[in-house]
Parts: sequence; structure tokens; C-alpha cells
Amino acid sequence: MSDSAGHRVAVLLPCYNEAATIAGVVRGFREALPDATIYVYDNNSTDGTALQAMLAGAQVQRERRQGKGHVVRRMFADVDADIYIMADGDGTYAPEDAEELIRTLLSERADMVVGTRRGVHHDAGRNGHAFGNRLFNALYRFLFGTGFTDIFSGYRAFSRRFAKSFPAVSPGFEIETEMSVHAARLKLPVAELELHYGRRPEGSVSKLSTFRDGARILWMFAMLTKETRPFAVFGVFASLMLAASLGFMTPVLLEYFQTGLVSRLPTWIFSLALLMIGLLLLTAGLILDSLARARAEHLRLHYMNLPLGPAEVQPRKAASARPGHADAA
Repeated sequence: MSDSAGHRVAVLLPCYNEAATIAGVVRGFREALPDATIYVYDNNSTDGTALQAMLAGAQVQRERRQGKGHVVRRMFADVDADIYIMADGDGTYAPEDAEELIRTLLSERADMVVGTRRGVHHDAGRNGHAFGNRLFNALYRFLFGTGFTDIFSGYRAFSRRFAKSFPAVSPGFEIETEMSVHAARLKLPVAELELHYGRRPEGSVSKLSTFRDGARILWMFAMLTKETRPFAVFGVFASLMLAASLGFMTPVLLEYFQTGLVSRLPTWIFSLALLMIGLLLLTAGLILDSLARARAEHLRLHYMNLPLGPAEVQPRKAASARPGHADAA
């Protein structure tokens, strides 16, 4: 019996110009998860992607704002299910692995399971992509912890709680990074499952730009670090300002203690200005750190107020079936 039996499963496929592959992907998920509802969200494709998906049996929706982040935000808002499977429409992920993702989600009682791509850090099709994967995954571990080894994987399973509590503010391919940071920030239970990662078939072209998307992801790292660890960010700038202030101030003070005179008054004023800026940055970091903690607590409470997902409901049902439970009630 399938592990997904009794649960509403939604397969979410964000697509942009994937007419060459989307029909095969939809058919693959229909075979792997016959009881699931398959949604294809077309993001302004010009090659007939929506028609191919519809003919293959998917429910086709449209998101006009360009970018994967906009599509994911719309999918999580529109679709109501117990379990969400998100994959790409380019045929690089195997639909038959979806059942294993669901099994892991339920057995681990997780809110997100990431299908890590086997060998992607060594050969992602282009050397620039492979280097970027290694660099950004290492940077993620340095900034946010060691919870994930492949933050850019597009093959994931989510609980309802995750999908309905995820703010999804990223507009583009940075969305996977935001998902990982969201899980780490709220300390949600997550798991990873190493899966095969295929190549695009002939006629299917990658939408990724090594330098443009790399710059966007780097900017997203900076913004997420500022939002989640403001004291660390402002503390770095405050330390630089205070160190510069001390550097300019020291010779002026030495001269004053030796002669009782301040011959370089502009330098002294400049060092005091740097000192004030450093103290202001330090104060701003302390205040924003308190606000970030309060916001994280608010997000956590919102997550806790959402209806329990199937992974949490099952043990309670099992407990209610124990002998004597009804009498005790």
C-alpha cells in the first residue's frame, strides 16, 4: 500500500518554456502517484508548455509575474493539500522518487524533505554551476548552520504546515535558499534524501544564468543574514568603525599626553564621528536583534496554530485506539 494513501497529495510543477519535457514529467508523476493532483503553473511560457501539460492530464494555472519565487508563492497560496511535492518541469528529477520523499516526510515526521542531487557538486552540467553550488552551500553552512547539504535542490516534499507558514518573499531562483533559511530559523524538523539527478534532454534549455542568478542568490544571502542575524551584521560594521576610530584617535591622544596640545583637530573630530557611528551601529544591531527574535517567535506561533499535518495526526489516532483509552476519557 502506498505511504501517501489517505493523504491529499499535490504535485507542484513551476514551468517556463518546458514544452519539450513537461508532458513526460506529468505522465511520470501520474504513474508514480496515481491518487495525487498534479498542478503545472505556467510562468509566461511562449512554447506551448501549458497545452502540453494540459494534454498530459495536469491542472494548469498561470502566474504572470516572472520568476520561480512568484510561482512558488502562488502555488502554496492556491493549493490546499496534506502533502506537497515540488519538482521542476525539465525532467531532471525522477517522478518515481516522489514516493520515497513522502515516506521520509511521514516516517521522520518532518516539515520538509529535500531530495539532494547525487554528484551535483562535482558536475552540474557547467563548471560555473558546480563551483557555485559548492560555494553557496559552504556559505549557507557558515551563516545559518549545517542542516542542509544541497540548498538549491528543486525536488522537495512539504507538510501543510510548512507550505502555509512559508512567507516566500523571493522573486526568482533564490526561493530554495529562502526555504532552507525559513526551516532553520523556526527550527523545523527537516530531512534529506539523496536522489539521482538527471540531465536535460535534447531541446530543453536551462534558464539559469551563472553570474546573474549567482549575484541574486548572493544578495539574498545578505538580506536573509540581515533579517535573521542583525546583531552579527551590524556588529561587523560597528567593529570596523570603532577600529578605524581608534586608529585615527591613537596618535592624537599620544600627542596630547606628551605635549598637552591637539595640533590635528580635524583628525580628532573625524575619529569622534567614527566612534559615534560605530556606537549607533552597535545600538541598531541590538535593537534589530530583539525585533528579529520577536518576529521569529511570531512566525513560530503562526506555524503552531496551523492544522496538524498527517504526520502528527496519525500517532494521536493510534493513541486513541489503545485499549481502555475510551474508558479513561
